Amino acid sequence: MAFIPFLTAGAQQAAGPAGLAGSFIPLLLIIVIFYFFLIRPQNKKQKETERMLSALKKGDKIITIGGIHGVISSVKENTVIVKVDDDCKIEFNRTAISTVELSDAEKARLAEEAAAKKSKKFSLGKKKTEDADAQAPSSEETK
Repeated sequence: MAFIPFLTAGAQQAAGPAGLAGSFIPLLLIIVIFYFFLIRPQNKKQKETERMLSALKKGDKIITIGGIHGVISSVKENTVIVKVDDDCKIEFNRTAISTVELSDAEKARLAEEAAAKKSKKFSLGKKKTEDADAQAPSSEETK
């Protein structure tokens, strides 16, 4: 029992300013991890959804949150009127729209853009190696 006060006094000295800073490092690390894995992706998704909702136009094929498929027949400030069947039109809030289906032309355009980006990355890497080969003296030039 006589050694306990000495142990606690030593622990208090060790937990001084350096020990306090050391205890905040894991907390800061957790905050950074939460930011990059939870907060940032959620903000990106929210901005993407807002962009999609603001870009709605007549003729877009949509799916609502409730699973109703239809085509937008008119767009208002906060609502859209969706044509579900030949004689059936329903008015929805913009926020009730889950996704906008892409037309075949838009799908083809996006596929071409992705292929162009991929080939551009490949060609840049290939060009760098060709430039490096061109700058390096050949064995005939060194002789």
